[in-house]
Amino acid sequence: MYKFRYILVIVAFLCCLTTYAQDTSKAYYNTVADSYNYWFYRPDEDESDGVHRPLLIFLHGASLCGRDLQKVKRYGPMEALKRGRAIDCYILAPQNPGGAWSPLKIMKLIEWAEANFHVDSDRIYCYGMSLGGYGTLDLCATYPDRIAAGMAMCGGATVKDLSGLSRIPMWIVHGTADTAVPVSASDRVVEAIKKTGDDSRLIYTRMPGINHGRPARLFYCYQTYDWMFSHSLKDEGRPINRDFEITPQLLQNAYHDLGRNANFATYD
Repeated sequence: MYKFRYILVIVAFLCCLTTYAQDTSKAYYNTVADSYNYWFYRPDEDESDGVHRPLLIFLHGASLCGRDLQKVKRYGPMEALKRGRAIDCYILAPQNPGGAWSPLKIMKLIEWAEANFHVDSDRIYCYGMSLGGYGTLDLCATYPDRIAAGMAMCGGATVKDLSGLSRIPMWIVHGTADTAVPVSASDRVVEAIKKTGDDSRLIYTRMPGINHGRPARLFYCYQTYDWMFSHSLKDEGRPINRDFEITPQLLQNAYHDLGRNANFATYD
């Protein structure tokens, strides 16, 4: 009888561990003063291995704005994790209640993560689309010496000084058939980078015939994460990795290895 009870205790304990391992994201409300509510994800192994990991910032589009954090899991890295994409990093996914993203408020969240987790401060990344594309470019332009690389999809920029974008590996993606945010918004950012006299760290993928939502498939491609994580603030000269291209075929096959064929959300 004692052995049976002992086995039940062990099984219950292991079940708790399994449940915990399956959901290592946590919602934070009113945690960082004058900033955003947010999800924070950490890999299962984080507590035990002591490794300093990259930190990835995900900035969503306008449709996810509000005060319901569950909306932030509708698309992007949180949903990619749910569908089987392995992403070995911390992920910070704030929710914008409305209006433009604030680089200062995002930086406060980054500082919170650095203070509370084993963040590799040389490998902090940001990506987003639409309103989040604007936020990504604004953040990277404001803090080019804090962000190791950025990817902005179908967005633009609102900050006046974009010269900092010439100092950071930056990938800008925009479809010419985008009717929500015209491709000219990205064109203007690219021109501003070129005017600095140094666009060596820029990749601009201007995709003919691609609409507003299609680039969001990059959230589900393992190549996106391989590309970002290949950059570090410690890289001499901070060169950009040009080892792969974003093509219509890549976007078409974005979900190919995730093992699920369910419809994905509509993006903006």
